[in-house]
Amino acid sequence: MPLFTESDYQPPLFLFNGHLQMIWANLCRWVPKVAYQRERIDTPDGDFLDLDWACIGSEKLVLLSHGLEGHSQRPYALGMAGALKRQGWDVLAWNFRGCSGMPNRLPRFYHSGDSADLRGVMQHVLERRTYRVICLVGFSLGANLMLKYLGEGGEQLDERIKCGVAFSVPCHLSSSAAQLNAWENTLYLRRFMQQLRHKVKAKVRLRPGELDVEGLGALRTFHQFDDRYTAPLHGFKDADDYWHKSSSRSYLGAIKVPTLIVNARNDSFLAPECYPVEEAKGSEFVYLERPEQGGHVGFPLMGEEYWSEQRVVEFFGVHNL
Repeated sequence: MPLFTESDYQPPLFLFNGHLQMIWANLCRWVPKVAYQRERIDTPDGDFLDLDWACIGSEKLVLLSHGLEGHSQRPYALGMAGALKRQGWDVLAWNFRGCSGMPNRLPRFYHSGDSADLRGVMQHVLERRTYRVICLVGFSLGANLMLKYLGEGGEQLDERIKCGVAFSVPCHLSSSAAQLNAWENTLYLRRFMQQLRHKVKAKVRLRPGELDVEGLGALRTFHQFDDRYTAPLHGFKDADDYWHKSSSRSYLGAIKVPTLIVNARNDSFLAPECYPVEEAKGSEFVYLERPEQGGHVGFPLMGEEYWSEQRVVEFFGVHNL
């Protein structure tokens, strides 16, 4: 039932396609710095996670999950943190393993379905803090693992967790990976692969002999990289097994808190399978909004706040948060 057939997002006229909207938002936007306070927590397997807090003493918290090779200082994270602080929320932007500016300790790093780490962060928050309301906002890869976490929790989620908003979600990972092989995404894919290869090389310098780098430079697609590194490092049989088990689309039916998915129709990273229309129609809790414009983690406006930030505040308000 919760399927929005219309969206009010309209980009500036000079940003007339999804590529421009994404590039402007991620490379051209200036965002005021957020005065984060960093906290490092240990993980059960002997690694660590860096949490960046932006607190004003609120009883309400929003937890932000960034995208592939992102971190808490990306413009979309800073913009969202600033907008929510102005609305009276504390903000926690957590960094995935190896994404905080420090290499993590173990051979493994992070992946699209790594809801266990998110669960650990949330458990830390619930045990150490006294928030009355907690909501989650995720971007791209972080949105996928956030949705997976909410679905895995289902009716057993802590009652303080009230709401979620997910932007630009590759909720069907295999089709999204195939989509990124399209010619229009060549530069983006090349950049992602360069970053991931760099991460493997850094890991080898930290832990010599534990990862095989022979042929690393020849890896050109996510399937090749995930087959070679992501899947075996994180307990999956191969890339296809990893994508199947980590795709959040299969978890949407179990979500039991109001959750908004915003996937722009002109997002070049998303295949048709990443628009879960039937799941939204059949759910009491999952809302799907498909703006004609927006790009991938874009949604720019010319003011201080972007439409995505305004949309989160509006969705929270509708649910009296």
